[in-house]
Amino acid sequence: MTQKKIEISNDHKIIRHRLPARLSHWLLVICFFTTGLSGLAFFFPDFSWLTEILGNPRLARFVHPFTGLVMFVAFINLALIYWRHNFPEKSDIPWLLGIVEVLKGNEHDVADNGKYNLGQKMLFWSLILSMLLLLVTGIIMWRQFFSHYFPVPVIRIAILLHSSCAFMLFTGIMVHIYMAFWVKGSIRSMIEGWVTVRWAKKHHPRWYREEVLPKLEKELAEQQSKEQEKMDKNKSQLRTEAN
Repeated sequence: MTQKKIEISNDHKIIRHRLPARLSHWLLVICFFTTGLSGLAFFFPDFSWLTEILGNPRLARFVHPFTGLVMFVAFINLALIYWRHNFPEKSDIPWLLGIVEVLKGNEHDVADNGKYNLGQKMLFWSLILSMLLLLVTGIIMWRQFFSHYFPVPVIRIAILLHSSCAFMLFTGIMVHIYMAFWVKGSIRSMIEGWVTVRWAKKHHPRWYREEVLPKLEKELAEQQSKEQEKMDKNKSQLRTEAN
């Protein structure tokens, strides 16, 4: 029997972020704000009132490194999930050359993106660098447990690097948040896990073509085959009853 041509609606939902990635992402968000805002209060006295978020300055200073560690673990989990999709490729060059059109919102006209575009990939690796340096310098600065093992000049360098990396991380996350609001459907994908076929075709056409479409066609073909078998079985039963 000839199988019907598989038609895929542009409104069909496809998975972009699975539950483990979404949980790690939102844990990272919570820890980023608790760690980042308390760190901002330590660095700039004018923002000392932010320590009240964690109760009081003493408690904030105690909690800050622990939330930082949780943030690092959550980020590493995300990095392990997504690193394969974040290596720059030759196909990313048109995105860079067409950055003006990208900023105008015409990304789909100049680039054939995979799961992530070049901007997302650059952000990914800059965040990895920031997080690793924040971890190392944070341990050196951690007065309660580790700072007494290091000479004062090393601690001063660690403070400088820690502050610089925190600024880089904060800037990167702010860009990420802005882009998430700018590209409609991105926030929903990290909350509910899905995007539409239309969204994938527009923003990440190569990812849709090479990874999503083959799986989708296979799933729909199997579903169609099962439905056909069920229909044939029902017809057979009706003929048997009629006889």
